[in-house]
Amino acid sequence: MVSEEILRTHLQELRRGTVVVASLVALHRPDYGYALLQRLAAHGFPVDANTLYPLLRRLEEQGLLTSEWNTEESRPRKFYRTSDEGEAVLARLLDDLAAVQTSVAGLIEGDDR
Repeated sequence: MVSEEILRTHLQELRRGTVVVASLVALHRPDYGYALLQRLAAHGFPVDANTLYPLLRRLEEQGLLTSEWNTEESRPRKFYRTSDEGEAVLARLLDDLAAVQTSVAGLIEGDDR
């Protein structure tokens, strides 16, 4: 029987890349970090804040997200949105994800190529 620790490690590795895709998809609509954490968790992508905030900064540095501060509320919040370049990268990532799903399904079904 596989230990919980080994399984947890592999699940974490699998989800690490999908969190980028999920974040780019979710940020079609501008949102701030904490709300994004909640939305991702509600859709099956539980992410720790210590993982998400550095990811958001990295995606912004790469030009895949844009951000702006909303200072109209009592507490200023930084809102993120997927940039045009982020949309282009997301399209490629979704294509590749679909190809990976097809390949795995073929292996499960026993397709010989």
